[in-house]
Amino acid sequence: MLLTSLLIVAATGCSPVKEGVVKTEKATFAAGCFWGVENAFRRTPGVLDTQVGYTGGKTEKPTYKEVCSDTTGHAEAIEITFDPANVSYKTLVELFFKMHDPTQVNRQGPDVGTQYRSAIFYHSSEQKASAEEAGAALDKSGKYIKPIATQILPAGPFYRAEEYHQRYFEKNGGPSCHIF
Repeated sequence: MLLTSLLIVAATGCSPVKEGVVKTEKATFAAGCFWGVENAFRRTPGVLDTQVGYTGGKTEKPTYKEVCSDTTGHAEAIEITFDPANVSYKTLVELFFKMHDPTQVNRQGPDVGTQYRSAIFYHSSEQKASAEEAGAALDKSGKYIKPIATQILPAGPFYRAEEYHQRYFEKNGGPSCHIF
């Protein structure tokens, strides 16, 4: 884990707040088009690295074209490596809920299909509890007329998207899709 953490720090140019071993965790979210979602999370202090890809479906090693066919069951998603000493999972979940409309089913903004669904893929029982608690609190808050439609599912295999999708807005410029 130490070597991985040091490589992440070197690759991203971020330096850990605390010296020594950086304990990292993973978080996986789907909130529509992954370009804008990645762009928003990459700016979050404590996020060490991100990658966009596909998860939640049945097809092994899907391509973007296959995922867009709406037949793989996969969602466009982002896998985040973060330092829990600098940003909590709860904070990442709150940001996730703020950046998209979690009441929409199988769409975000102009993008329609199951690959654009709202989902949290948890990596531990603590993440599951935090996601469920945040979703229930948001539902109860009355902020939305419709109920929260975000799926909360165990994380499964994550397939990294093609290289041209990684850090898309950093490479190509542009708006942040549907991100609020």
